[in-house]
Amino acid sequence: MSISKGELIAEFIGSFILIFIGAGCVASLVLNGSEFGMWEISIIWGLGISLALYMTAAISGAHINPAVTLSMALYRGFPWSKVIPYVCAQVAGTFTGAAFVFGLYYPAFVSYQESTGIVIGGENSQEMAGIFSTYPAVYLNWFSAGLVEMCLTAMLIAGIFSFIDERNVFAPPKFLFPLAVGILVAILGGAFGSMTGFAMNPARDFGPKLFTALAGWGEVALPAQNWYFLVPVIAPLIGAVIGGAAYDFLIRKNLPALEQGEKVKEIMETRSSPQRETNVTNV
Repeated sequence: MSISKGELIAEFIGSFILIFIGAGCVASLVLNGSEFGMWEISIIWGLGISLALYMTAAISGAHINPAVTLSMALYRGFPWSKVIPYVCAQVAGTFTGAAFVFGLYYPAFVSYQESTGIVIGGENSQEMAGIFSTYPAVYLNWFSAGLVEMCLTAMLIAGIFSFIDERNVFAPPKFLFPLAVGILVAILGGAFGSMTGFAMNPARDFGPKLFTALAGWGEVALPAQNWYFLVPVIAPLIGAVIGGAAYDFLIRKNLPALEQGEKVKEIMETRSSPQRETNVTNV
């Protein structure tokens, strides 16, 4: 199946929005001292993803994440011929999003360096680089950080699969799907983001790391300390495989057949209708 230019543009724009909103939020925190806690940051990232999905999902499905693309190809029949083009568009989008954030906040970067003495590319400039991509807490080693990213991505993919499962009568309607995904990301970020920055997305991390490496951070960004850049690339892909398999074997195969699910849905709607009519009458 051939891929259209529109699909690649949509993946590029969706990935751009993800970093433009998310990294912009972190830049405000680090450079301007905005009072954001982990939950507020997670909510902004989540809503950024919702915006990206609302804008582009009708064109490309709005994967905006190689882990999602991989899981869709493995378990949901997404054409393998589109995987590499999608991933390239996603990385290009996150790279460009990081470049825009850097450009808009450039005076703040200059001011921050002057006031702190921390120079872009210096040994202690990782906090600035962390505006764009993820780094682990100091107490985490490769394995621990990878385990966190793997588990978070597995939960993300399982959640997405449940949202799009036609046999799941509790799946959100299509117009609420982007919001549901954003809330899921926010919840995962709020719960575990303080450890690894909740990348859950190889493109979300590698694209901005590539930009910051070229923008002056050098080895602080790529390959990062102990070649850490590999962790948020490899671990989410493994998590995607595990999450998709876990959903299909533990949840999907135990869901009622489509016809039975429709009957259950009809019964639920019938039972709720009299209550709604009573409420209207009372009003």
